Amino acid sequence: MPQSRINIEPNQRPISRPTVKTKSAGAYQFEETHELVSLVESAALLLQTKGERVLSEFSVPNSKWQNKEKYIFVIDLQGNMLVHPDPELCGKNTIDLKDVNGKPVIQGLIDAATSLPQKHFGWFHYQWPEPNDLSPRWKSSFVQLAKSPIGKSYIVGSGVYHNLMERSFVIDMVKEAVQQIKIKGKSAFSLFHEPSGRFIAKDAYIFVIDPRGVCLVHPAFPNLQGHNLINEKDSNKQYFIREMLKTTETKGSGWVNYLWPKPGDNVPTQKSSYVEKVKFNNSWVMVGCGVYLADAPVDLRPSRGINPNQVISLVNEGIELIIKKGDSAYEELRKKDSKWYSPHTYFFEIDMHGTRKFHAATPSLEGSNIVDEKDILGRPYGKILMEIATSQSGEGWVHYQYPRPGELFPVWKSVYSKRITLSSGEKRLICCGTYSMPMNETIIEDLVNHAALLIQEKGPASFPELRDKKGQFRFMDTYIFVNSNDAMELVNGGTPYMEGKNVANLKDAHGTPLALNCIKEAKEKGSAWVDCYWYKPGDRFASLKKTFVRMVEHGNQTYIVGSGFYVIQHH
Repeated sequence: MPQSRINIEPNQRPISRPTVKTKSAGAYQFEETHELVSLVESAALLLQTKGERVLSEFSVPNSKWQNKEKYIFVIDLQGNMLVHPDPELCGKNTIDLKDVNGKPVIQGLIDAATSLPQKHFGWFHYQWPEPNDLSPRWKSSFVQLAKSPIGKSYIVGSGVYHNLMERSFVIDMVKEAVQQIKIKGKSAFSLFHEPSGRFIAKDAYIFVIDPRGVCLVHPAFPNLQGHNLINEKDSNKQYFIREMLKTTETKGSGWVNYLWPKPGDNVPTQKSSYVEKVKFNNSWVMVGCGVYLADAPVDLRPSRGINPNQVISLVNEGIELIIKKGDSAYEELRKKDSKWYSPHTYFFEIDMHGTRKFHAATPSLEGSNIVDEKDILGRPYGKILMEIATSQSGEGWVHYQYPRPGELFPVWKSVYSKRITLSSGEKRLICCGTYSMPMNETIIEDLVNHAALLIQEKGPASFPELRDKKGQFRFMDTYIFVNSNDAMELVNGGTPYMEGKNVANLKDAHGTPLALNCIKEAKEKGSAWVDCYWYKPGDRFASLKKTFVRMVEHGNQTYIVGSGFYVIQHH
């Protein structure tokens, strides 16, 4: 099922007065963040002045320090949890505690306040379930190093559950990365690539670019490293890399806004990057971190991509053209700015061995083999295309990240392919790919039906394929889930942590019993669409999510398989 979220509390809103500053961590946009930092600072000061005897005071339920979701925790530098409302954690060594993605939580909290000699506070972001909730949410914890009168050091902290990224979180991350480069030089770059480290949080990550525009570090798209990005443009044709370099060279640091799709989105949203200059070897480099801030403006211009039904129709028309005109049809398929070939949509053709026989956008690829090709995520799109070519139906979709012609940054590309037999008797796979295709019911139904056929054939043996992050059942923010007849979550491609849990009590943001509704509709109708309101990762507001579910049987077992997509809403 989708990842659980709760409604935004009233205090989880931008503060109406001027942005609040604290002595430790700068300015904050949200009242909730400011209150959390103030609480930690007060607790740390008390521990520094009164010593260990205040630890029992911090542990009192329903007090200033322990109030439902908002609570103080205290750990020593060895990872012993001295104060925490969860009795399963308190009094134990928790140094090996990890979040649902394997991120070392306690070590990360300690490092945030101790990794730099002159900085004794910081933020750490990880995924953790709320009390009495099933599924994990992003949690941002602020920690401060405190030394008691007897000289012992402790980490005092508190966290908040929400999807909001503060500008100060980003500044904190960049400044720590800058300090690491000052201390370690180029060897610091490996830290920025660690998925379990402090420099990748939510959809934010550290990037490093030299003064010429050459990318040195880019965890999201490692294929960009070594390439010059100086001429890259955003969705609004702005040279955003040039603007970043100009800002760092003239001001030393600053914010640059540009339009870029969120991960899984096809509609560009304003992304804000904080960049800072740091000395490197005999020159300097720009260190930055980009973030989609709460309520960031969205590009409301109509999408230039075509929808799945239009792609299918175009492929069928293209096949008719090839059958009717033979080789001369390919000249028409190459015509730029035609119905067949635009900057966002074009045809290519492969034979049954995987050799490209035709490629409208990049003729130089003709003759090359696609079988072993993978995208930046490691998704084997060449192998998937060949599976479509040899399948019983001979048609299907594959989604992967691939740069637009003439560009470097990979974006989501959706390809519909259909097998035909030429007049010569040779079989070919006719493919039409389009970039940033808006999701709709056609794609989701195709995905669920495909998954259902696998389950019907293989049963639980199909589950690893459905979970595979690099496989055809995971793309953008779309994934497959499978429930048992009694609401046990068996597969969740988006949140594996949910697997093995009973989700009968899972409700959407409006309190609707989501899991039970899906099971009921699928069992009564065989297949059905179910609407819910869910928090898309990184969004502040619940969005309408349309979920397609289908009942399938294998042996004497009944399964409910489903997937969904978010209906784009603007606030």
